[in-house]
Amino acid sequence: MAKAVAAGGLRLVEVTWNSDRPAELIRQLRETLPECLVGAGTLTTREHVLDAIAAGAQFLFTPHVNPVLIQTAVKRDVPLVAGALTPTEIVSAWQAGAASVKVFPIKAVGGVEYIRCLREPLGEIPLIPTGGVTVNNTRLFLQAGAIAVGLAGDLFLKQAVQAEDWDTITNRARALMASLV
Repeated sequence: MAKAVAAGGLRLVEVTWNSDRPAELIRQLRETLPECLVGAGTLTTREHVLDAIAAGAQFLFTPHVNPVLIQTAVKRDVPLVAGALTPTEIVSAWQAGAASVKVFPIKAVGGVEYIRCLREPLGEIPLIPTGGVTVNNTRLFLQAGAIAVGLAGDLFLKQAVQAEDWDTITNRARALMASLV
């Protein structure tokens, strides 16, 4: 999957920590995809953060705001993007030292319009929407003020993954990148 999106032009790859052998996968992807930044996501404990860093993760994502996890990453000079949904959670993550804030799940609270509404009062905080971002709406999120987006299900179509149809995934990644130019 990672090789397919890298072939399509994406340069950031996240391995979810609830994957099979995530540390091993991060090490392998760092070797085989040197043009990409490889990170770890769905980190929920300090041990997960430390293990991901030890495996070579170049960035980290959590699904929640936890100042201990954020500071653990900051002290090791690895950017951590903390998950938040409400303005209070977003500001708390930023004040705790998160490199940016993952707004999740974005589709549950209005999608693009929610990001647009957050930009005015929270303009200095870099936001990365996930959980409802698609190939077709990525550009809209970026135009609304997001610094990046996270997408998986719409990029990695279930039937393509099951059939190991990596060309379809590469083509979707190419189309996504072309839509952003």
